[in-house]
Amino acid sequence: MSADVTSEEEVIAAAVASGTDAIAVPAELVSDEQPAPSSLLQRLPSMTVAERIKLALRGNREARMHLLRDPNRLIRRFVLQNPRIGDEEIIALAKNRSADDELLRLIADSREWAKNYQIRIALVTNPKTPIALALRFVSSLGDRDVRALAKSKNVPNAVAAAAKRIVLMKGDRR
Repeated sequence: MSADVTSEEEVIAAAVASGTDAIAVPAELVSDEQPAPSSLLQRLPSMTVAERIKLALRGNREARMHLLRDPNRLIRRFVLQNPRIGDEEIIALAKNRSADDELLRLIADSREWAKNYQIRIALVTNPKTPIALALRFVSSLGDRDVRALAKSKNVPNAVAAAAKRIVLMKGDRR
């Protein structure tokens, strides 16, 4: 049963992404011009998966923030594909210790977002980031941040150990 639902959701998601759907989303939830009514939280549970996908792809900042906490993984993935999502939102998501590791993986795998230094630091310092991804960014950080990582107790041991190795290697060169 769950495999059928997932494939059905993916078909709907493909139709929404390509623009071939006939699903309507309230204009006030898409426009950044006017703030969404406070009833957005009341509307979300009654929306269908297709409506939430469309809202994730086209919604304003408030809608994106609420949809990032949606229990459906597919909805959360589509929020990251919204063309209006900004670096500040991605940084906040990367810093969020309750963020889904799949979202952190998608952020880390994006070349556009991985270029941003603040996003890389947020990913490395977030304990939910998969260790392999966090380790990939440690060597690209500045000396001060690497030293802070080496001393930090809030990061996984493997990340702190990699930072300590970098500090020791740079210390030997001087």
